[in-house]
Amino acid sequence: MITLPPVVTEFMNTIRENGYEVYIVGGAVRNLFLNKGVTNWDFTTNATPEQIQKLFPDNFYHNTYGTVTVKNADMLFEITPFRKESNYTDNRHPEQIEWAKTLAEDLARRDFTINAMAFDGKVVTDIFNGKKHIEERKIVAVGNPDVRFQEDALRLMRGIRFASQLGFLIDDETRNAMTRNAELITKISWERIRDELLKIVSSDNPAEGILFLKSTGILKYILPELDACFAIPQKSPKRHHVYDVGTHLVMALKNCPSSDPITRLASLLHDIGKVGTFHKDEESELITFYNHEVVGTIQAKKIADRLRLSNEQKTKFVRLIEFHQFTVQEDQTDKAVRRFIRDVGKEYIQDMLDLRTADRVGSGSTPTSWRFDLFKKRIIEVQKEPFTVKDLKVDGLDVMKVRNIKPSREVGDILDALFEKVINGELKNEKEVLLEALKK
Repeated sequence: MITLPPVVTEFMNTIRENGYEVYIVGGAVRNLFLNKGVTNWDFTTNATPEQIQKLFPDNFYHNTYGTVTVKNADMLFEITPFRKESNYTDNRHPEQIEWAKTLAEDLARRDFTINAMAFDGKVVTDIFNGKKHIEERKIVAVGNPDVRFQEDALRLMRGIRFASQLGFLIDDETRNAMTRNAELITKISWERIRDELLKIVSSDNPAEGILFLKSTGILKYILPELDACFAIPQKSPKRHHVYDVGTHLVMALKNCPSSDPITRLASLLHDIGKVGTFHKDEESELITFYNHEVVGTIQAKKIADRLRLSNEQKTKFVRLIEFHQFTVQEDQTDKAVRRFIRDVGKEYIQDMLDLRTADRVGSGSTPTSWRFDLFKKRIIEVQKEPFTVKDLKVDGLDVMKVRNIKPSREVGDILDALFEKVINGELKNEKEVLLEALKK
């Protein structure tokens, strides 16, 4: 028994009372069957956009697909007329949008059966066995899968995203069609690819999602740097790794404790530089990857630009890969720990620790060690002390007033000298103490 929120029922009743059909469609119906929360309520109707607008004054209508967005209380409802679509010439957009006469025509244009059900509040219309496929936990394309993927190639990644989010398998026929049409993903904008990729790595089953991308051949078009890693071995004398580089990276993603998509993406790609730095000694058979983090950083910048990451996302992503090879030793000085914090950035410390945990488990090790635990405690303790000149209890104005000097480079030099004395334990970071030191 599916129970709808009263505000949804009221919305649908308003449309029906005016003589039109209306159905909940897409992911909302799927999530209702899965007992998952619905955040996006999508509807389809035989009313035109103009007729819908007359029923709901608080609306906006600004796209070519006929979708009217209606604000209802604190929710947004998107309602689109029944439609059918003509040929897709660019594997992305239909040549033109045509209104359909029946619900069946509208459902037939949708991507996967689990998204091709409609619910009128009482009866479910399920022409393509979406409910059965939900029960079987599998992703199946509507109709001919080759046609579906050639209409919109982003569906290649959407299908894999649904599988990784829901923990479903992909039907053999659908999966084989993904493989046949994998190259079509190159027709899709990097912004759309980025959005699907981040949803995959953020899902409950991110490792399985990446392996689906790999097995269908899509990965080599969107992340060739990662695809190449599966051919690079790591298991050798004196090394703790048990997987090839690609499998290690997937396992790192799987075991990343962070839910942040950029931290997860960095966990997946932190060792991509190993492809270009692989070396195996013929005599000892020892495998090394010297400076792989340097090569990986260069690649990370290119990937960030390719995926159109925001400046903030790019900074974090690159920083995590650049400094992921940090040393953890019991005899590290406070100065060394401060340098680590300064390199990584205070705001990314937890992300870096999560990446290291992912790296450890992805290598076949335990999530932590006594040295790693000690290092985390040291980070906390060190941050209680002044970390930069800005943390001093005096500033440039104090320097100029006490020393009777004008704004100049000398002010900064004096603050730097004070800071060195504080972090070396020669002075306490207390205002009176520092002012007295300035007088001398």
